Amino acid sequence: MRKASLLLWLSLFCTSLFAQIQSPDAFLGYELGTHFSVHQKVVDYFKDVAAKSSNVKLQSYGKTYEGRELLFAIVSDASNMDRLEQIRTNNLAISNNDKIVKLTKQPVIVWLSYNVHGNEANSTETAMKVLYTLAGAKDERVKAWLKNTVVIIDPCLNPDGRERYVSYFNSVIGTVPNPDPVAREHFEPWPGGRTNHYYFDLNRDWAWQTQTESEQRVKQYHQWLPQIHVDFHEQGYNEPYYFAPAAEPIHQAVTPWQREFQVIVGKNNAKYFDENGWQYFTKERFDLLYPSYGDTYPLYNGAIGMTYEQGGIKAGLAVVTADGDTLTLKDRILHHFTTSMSTLETASANAEKLLVEFRKFFEQSLQPTTTYKSYVIKAQNISRLRKLADLLSKNKISFAFGVEKTDRTMHGYNYETQKIEPFKVERNDMVINIAQKHGVLANILFEPHTVITDSNTYDITAWALPYAYGLNAYAVKESINGSFSFVEERQKNLPVIAKPYAWVLPWGSIVDAKLLMVLQQQNIKVRMAEQGFTIGGLTYKPGTLLVYRAENEKKNQHFQALIEKLLNDNMANFKVLSSGYVEKGKDFGSSSYRLLTPPKVAVLAGQEVSSQSLGEVWHFFEQELNLPLSILNVSAAANLDVNKVNTLIVPDGYYADKLAEQLVPWLNAGGKLILLEDALAAFVGKKPYQIKRKEEPKSDAVKVNTLQYANRNHDNFSNAIPGAIYKVYLDHTHPLTYGIGKYYYTLKTDANIYEPLADSYNVGLLKPDSYVSGFNNPTL
Repeated sequence: MRKASLLLWLSLFCTSLFAQIQSPDAFLGYELGTHFSVHQKVVDYFKDVAAKSSNVKLQSYGKTYEGRELLFAIVSDASNMDRLEQIRTNNLAISNNDKIVKLTKQPVIVWLSYNVHGNEANSTETAMKVLYTLAGAKDERVKAWLKNTVVIIDPCLNPDGRERYVSYFNSVIGTVPNPDPVAREHFEPWPGGRTNHYYFDLNRDWAWQTQTESEQRVKQYHQWLPQIHVDFHEQGYNEPYYFAPAAEPIHQAVTPWQREFQVIVGKNNAKYFDENGWQYFTKERFDLLYPSYGDTYPLYNGAIGMTYEQGGIKAGLAVVTADGDTLTLKDRILHHFTTSMSTLETASANAEKLLVEFRKFFEQSLQPTTTYKSYVIKAQNISRLRKLADLLSKNKISFAFGVEKTDRTMHGYNYETQKIEPFKVERNDMVINIAQKHGVLANILFEPHTVITDSNTYDITAWALPYAYGLNAYAVKESINGSFSFVEERQKNLPVIAKPYAWVLPWGSIVDAKLLMVLQQQNIKVRMAEQGFTIGGLTYKPGTLLVYRAENEKKNQHFQALIEKLLNDNMANFKVLSSGYVEKGKDFGSSSYRLLTPPKVAVLAGQEVSSQSLGEVWHFFEQELNLPLSILNVSAAANLDVNKVNTLIVPDGYYADKLAEQLVPWLNAGGKLILLEDALAAFVGKKPYQIKRKEEPKSDAVKVNTLQYANRNHDNFSNAIPGAIYKVYLDHTHPLTYGIGKYYYTLKTDANIYEPLADSYNVGLLKPDSYVSGFNNPTL
């Protein structure tokens, strides 16, 4: 009798405990799908559920640029939650090829990422419904799934962008939604909510981690390394739902099991969509090639990575589609919720196989079968090499420096000449052996040429890191191991000079540019050598920076103490000289040592401007250079004052022809103009710019149209460049080329080509052999 009473009491207690976990509707004060929830309410709901459920643990992992909280919830059966840290460490042990961990006692880890694009706003609402369903698990099937599955729910990868969209939409919606596609609520203003604070597309930032949201999230990702990762998106509202399996091209590194499981989960998703008569498609449009997506990055790190796309961009709370149906936010939530639960069901049913293949992935990573087994990056620029090392460390890719026997001649594919050539590994050369835990990702990031099985790609097709960092490298077919864990610092041997004539600083990396900004912000005069020179037995290249003591002491009698402090605080690589007399080249009193004018930079913004192009510039100046940047509306270009703005950047965009004319007086007063991508179009044929499009030679031959309607999607790409690397030949006497290196490698994403300037200096030119890597336009 007492036992029965105890069981009754426990039953009532558990029922009461569950009742404390409020549904999203009850907590928010409105039915899910009838209003877009602001980020703080979502965060508050996750915290409320976690506080009331022993099956939920909340992890706050950082803040956005605008200060919004980034967090995820971990949900599983109570027995798993009691040993959650052990599960996590065991999972990492499996990836480290620890054979002691028994897979039979290990749950599979499923990571669900919602709302990486801010104006694809449905999925954050879905995340709350998924959390509620799992946290209180009444359904016996759900309870069973959680016994062998740990679920990680990140409700919003891009809070700043989503809040931009939600704030606008909630400010213009009426008492009832207007489903008419032309209604104001379906047209968010520039810059839109897709991107983060700096207008970056976070879905393309997994490997590069340029943004704080990506860097903080990927750090957490590597703490868990899930077996499944799903990235929830939305596409145009007239599109049906998309889920795996993916389209070609699929990278060769994707394993047979990763392909197979995409089919398994796709069929399970299809089962539920079929039951409801919902339209969907697979194997189209969304490929698995570019390594920095929310599906490919997990794939290259041992998981099953998948993208799910619900029609819904610009749909608001309700919209009439081209088919005449009304698509509501409730519909969109239900579809994402269905695939979320279907994926968990599939994961649970295949948990053992998922773990076996997860272990196998990392075992095979130690025995690569790829063409190249090692990569050697030459240390011709230590600052750039350090930046590359930082990126590799963020991605948990191991590397070392130098080899014991530096006299040994090796052979490898030279990225610069694109030929197999002999070389020697020097002490500070970076060595990456891909026989390592994250060797698959390492090989993909460094492979000189990616195999592309289908030209109908969704994104860029070339990204080899040596080109991105301007460092020459060799891809080697044999396995090489570096011998040192650090770069050997060169002994400065700085002489003690009571009154230096000048301080000499290198110019060849972003580190040097940042130092220049620091010095100029302290009103220190800095000069640039327009020609190379030799002094004290050392040769310095054009572009070398010099700071003269005497001319700076005129304004600051404590200058010497200031410059030495700034150089040391910034860990600058510098030399101290006692004389301005050089052994070769021009003496320091020559006019060839040009005094640099502090930059006063502005960039255009507004409806005409590509927000992502603007964001690149904005982020670079604020986060990389730490240099103030004025962001001006396009209309302000007509009244620029060269004393306030001496450099204007015009980002990619579509501008009225009058812009070119408006800038002429400012240019004549000494202004410097930088045009990016399609901004050039507004200046073509305008005086004094001399910009002309390159036209294909006319031919009298009659072309026979052989186009077939069935190939229309591929024909659209036949003359396109979705993203290929080209080698730019430089005029090394031009100041803009100083410090770059022998060539500049550019990522070209369109087929626009312009004629060389006829009556001015061309800093760089494309030549017939400029193509390096990636899918390209054969007529270029």
